[in-house]
Amino acid sequence: MREIIARIESLSHRYHKSWAVKDINWDIPNRGITGLLGSNGAGKSTTMNVLCGALRPTQGNVIIAGINLRKDPQQARREIGFLPQQAPLYIDLSIDEYLRYCAELRLIPPKQINASIEAAKQKCGIAHFSKRLIRNLSGGYRQRVGIAQAIIHRPPLIVLDEPTNGLDPNQILEVRSLIREIAEERAVVFSSHILTEIQTLCKDVVMIEGGQIVFSDTMDAFNNHTGNNTMIVHLEEAPASDQLMQIPGIMQVELLSGNRFRLFTSGERKLAEDIVQASVQHQWRLQEILFEKPSLDEVFAKLSKQQSKFKA
Repeated sequence: MREIIARIESLSHRYHKSWAVKDINWDIPNRGITGLLGSNGAGKSTTMNVLCGALRPTQGNVIIAGINLRKDPQQARREIGFLPQQAPLYIDLSIDEYLRYCAELRLIPPKQINASIEAAKQKCGIAHFSKRLIRNLSGGYRQRVGIAQAIIHRPPLIVLDEPTNGLDPNQILEVRSLIREIAEERAVVFSSHILTEIQTLCKDVVMIEGGQIVFSDTMDAFNNHTGNNTMIVHLEEAPASDQLMQIPGIMQVELLSGNRFRLFTSGERKLAEDIVQASVQHQWRLQEILFEKPSLDEVFAKLSKQQSKFKA
């Protein structure tokens, strides 16, 4: 069982009469990358703001490294690094000036500030630009500076909101590599609207819709959430569709080109075995069985539709 660095307990928050989130319970492991998904208005941003101590919840608690954020907010915030969607950069400062400012904000002891700045720059690959003004950096390097400010005080939990948004493909690959490296020694919560980013980076996934968690499991489980309900079969001696329909578990048959069929199934576990046996019995000369997996967009859409919005 993995160790937990943060725990959200019975979190609920409302704005005026409308609940933004309701009864969120979420354990964050102390290593690796957890993806946070959600449609616009689903409650994702509210949850992140509460987790980072930027918003006091209506109900519930957040425990960071054993510290209750409600009871001891200053101490709990020291255990968190946060990069919002718009990085909080002062573009007229150099990298060194900006990171020194961030280190002082984080109450790093004066004798440790230089070492902390150097460690953050080395980790983020920006040491060679130390004296350059942030306004003269590319988008990718600005994001690196934003990540550097989030890790400068060595917190065990890093929260990144859309860290690859607006970057070109090469910059995205660089930032992905940096995030993976950071996650080797601490927990990272990674929020993105780009499903392929979540798929590429994250081991675990939490999805919020309608203010509630509708999915919390591994990335593999998310990929397979709708089940393998269709398969493609290639039969050299193609039978009539109604013959295939006689196999238990096949609900619908779609004829494709080249003696290939798409079979819509009920999810029977032994269906592939039954198809093989039927092929041998009727001499259909089975060439291939291919299970089709739903796309990430299809899984996301299905989970989104399952959850209705809260009413005041």
